[in-house]
Amino acid sequence: MNKLHVLTNKSELKKEQLHDKVVIVLDILIATTSIVTAMANGCKQITPVRNYDQALSLQNNPDYSNYKFSGELNADTLSGFIQPTPIALLQSGMENCYLVYCTTNGTVALNDCKTAKKTLVGALLNAQSIVQHVMSYWQNETILIVCSGSNDQFNIEDFYGAGYFVEIFMNHHRGQDLELSDSAKAAKVFHDSGSAIDVLNTSRVGKLLNDRRWNEELVFAAQKDIYPVVPYLTSEGRVELI
Repeated sequence: MNKLHVLTNKSELKKEQLHDKVVIVLDILIATTSIVTAMANGCKQITPVRNYDQALSLQNNPDYSNYKFSGELNADTLSGFIQPTPIALLQSGMENCYLVYCTTNGTVALNDCKTAKKTLVGALLNAQSIVQHVMSYWQNETILIVCSGSNDQFNIEDFYGAGYFVEIFMNHHRGQDLELSDSAKAAKVFHDSGSAIDVLNTSRVGKLLNDRRWNEELVFAAQKDIYPVVPYLTSEGRVELI
């Protein structure tokens, strides 16, 4: 029997308890959505870093001279870096590239999940593919859906995304055992309360993106199941495709 639990933000993570868990990390606005998009459009590998200092250290490392760099701090694009949103990454060209990626929340959450049995990168864009992979290879496991949140605070866009994943898991488990935590049940109820675009537009980060006239990025992130890809975190802490 699979057990499904939702963590409402990355501060709830207990690294010492992840070694036997399958983890799905979400940062709908906008880190994991961007990572999924980049990988689905030809990016070979992404190195998610915890902060700007780490990104700069890699930028000065000759081993990373052929990498592209993308990142933000508190929603401001880092100087000299590609805007870290999906459409901006596509416009910069992802085919056959290697990317160093730095964000305030999502890449921190990914680094915090390095000790898990398996860490997958999820978004609304690839939810079906992630769940199908888990159902095929990870039976009788505890599955954690980790909402990155915003500066260790709850946000509604990740919780909505978690609810969509819960719905898909429930659909795949029809007639089979699936144990849901209360937070997983709550995420499902919240997902059923409105459409993706309405929730994302209502969120704090969504309003921030709209204020910056990045509304097309919001519309892009609200799409469901357009990419049949399963990005995962390697033991070296890099994102590749399964």
